[in-house]
Amino acid sequence: MANVLYINSSVRSSGSLSRQLSAEFVAKWKANHPADTIVERDLAAKPVPHLNEEMIGAFFTAPDQHNAVQAQTIKTSDELVAELEAADVIVIGAPMYNFSVPSTLKAYIDHVARAGRTFKYTETGPVGLLGGKKVYVFTASGGVYSEGPAAAYDFLATYLRAVLGFLGLTDVNFIRAEGVALGEQAVADTLAKGRQSIDALAA
Repeated sequence: MANVLYINSSVRSSGSLSRQLSAEFVAKWKANHPADTIVERDLAAKPVPHLNEEMIGAFFTAPDQHNAVQAQTIKTSDELVAELEAADVIVIGAPMYNFSVPSTLKAYIDHVARAGRTFKYTETGPVGLLGGKKVYVFTASGGVYSEGPAAAYDFLATYLRAVLGFLGLTDVNFIRAEGVALGEQAVADTLAKGRQSIDALAA
């Protein structure tokens, strides 16, 4: 039995292809693994706060030295980290906004990238502490960014692969819905391709 953490970051509650394909993946995963537990976190419906000075101060204070205010300040962060630590499989819906991730997802990452919790510094450099988990990232973009002249503008996949890897999450699969602004046939083609990937990966 595995724990699946399902994170959505699209601001659109309907019409979002990252939501649609990630939900289809989770449904198929559940059908194939009925004993697994699914934990859902919708960063659009319930966004996490952006970092502020008080949070940063609490992050860099040893837990045994936290006062009551600091402990309350990072309560949400602690909950998010605990969810990640408990997850065996992580599913992320991440549409491309202005060449990168939604600000809600960036804020989430700022809460879970915690020195001493999800990564640590060693004499040979930083080491991620969340290894051994599978990650599936569902992206959607109006243009095609996985290849061709626009690839240089893809700061979504490059950022996520880098920051997830920094936390020890190196087993990452990207399922892309690309070119969705290029007409109905392009949407149909990319959905079909995405569903082929879902069939293979959810098994």
